[in-house]
Amino acid sequence: MRNIHQLKQEICDIGRRIYQKGFAAANDGNISYRISEKEVLCTPTMISKGFMKPEDLCIVDMEGKQISGRRKRTSEIMLHLAIMKARPEIKAVVHCHPPHATAFGIAREPVPQCVLPEVEIFLGDVPITKYAIPGGQEFADTILPFVHKTNVIILANHGTVSFGETVEKAYWWTEVLDAYCRILMLSRSLGRVNYFTEPEARALLDLKTKWGFADPRTEMKNCDICANDVFRASWKESGVAPLAFTPPSAKKEGDGAASAESSPAAPGDGRDSVETLVESITTRVIEALNRGGVEVV
Repeated sequence: MRNIHQLKQEICDIGRRIYQKGFAAANDGNISYRISEKEVLCTPTMISKGFMKPEDLCIVDMEGKQISGRRKRTSEIMLHLAIMKARPEIKAVVHCHPPHATAFGIAREPVPQCVLPEVEIFLGDVPITKYAIPGGQEFADTILPFVHKTNVIILANHGTVSFGETVEKAYWWTEVLDAYCRILMLSRSLGRVNYFTEPEARALLDLKTKWGFADPRTEMKNCDICANDVFRASWKESGVAPLAFTPPSAKKEGDGAASAESSPAAPGDGRDSVETLVESITTRVIEALNRGGVEVV
């Protein structure tokens, strides 16, 4: 077993990172590490993750009962334990509220695939759970349909949870996901998102396999590797549907990169109407001010 004090310090360090990144406002978020077959080290409730000290942390058993610690354990520990029970090789779990990834969970917008190489290799398809009130077993169980096929999950109308063999690696998947979601939003605001062709996407899957990262798409028959096929069956129950991004079917080589159905505003579309309305209101305000003796230039 690793040195407990060192593990506590690592958890505090990651807590500071998620706080500084804006992933955990006030007392949001929680972190855990499995220190033995029956014991889990975790963060306490009602404390800023940016200002924790090693002595603030708690130890619970695998049923969530607190064994030690001067502060009360996190109220969301059952989420962590559900992951550890389902996947015994998992040592660390990080739950927080990264704003861009959380926005996808609020919109129930599936995270597009086949856009960035790093995301294809490190994340793959990212599921969105159905909503449940945080804290209880029902909430914890929302991750069970997905936990064996991914290391990061978006919790509907809540945040994210990621997991791995170390606290830092568990945190990495959240950081990669939120950066990706932000890039997607920025790209979409510029007009369009270009996707990989099928040969490009398959080359990345081959590289992922070579590097030892599992991906469910490699085992699925008739899988459209760029269309979120891995977790599509869960969409109806979770209320997930693509609205902001329309993933294309993977294009064959020579077809050119596919792009989301988004382009700069054309005359007569919704955005043009909004601009016309704003211009009209501005003109009327200026006219009213001028009538009142206030000259607007």
